[in-house]
Amino acid sequence: MNIREIFAANLRFLRQTKGLSQEELADLADVDRTYVSLLERCVYSASIDVLAKLAHALETPSMELLREPTLGSCSQSIES
Repeated sequence: MNIREIFAANLRFLRQTKGLSQEELADLADVDRTYVSLLERCVYSASIDVLAKLAHALETPSMELLREPTLGSCSQSIES
């Protein structure tokens, strides 16, 4: 997995764990909903500023969005 894939998987996993839609997360992070979708699909990569906004909206440390998933965590969400 490259860093973009790790970020995308963690973003989707954390968003779904919090029970947020892409639109709800986008509103909380003050970004466009389509941008969240593009990030989750690895089409775009996020800047450090956007990463911080998303982490704040998810109430999680920024580093959690970049942490390599362990077996059985968000790696499963990539397949769904």
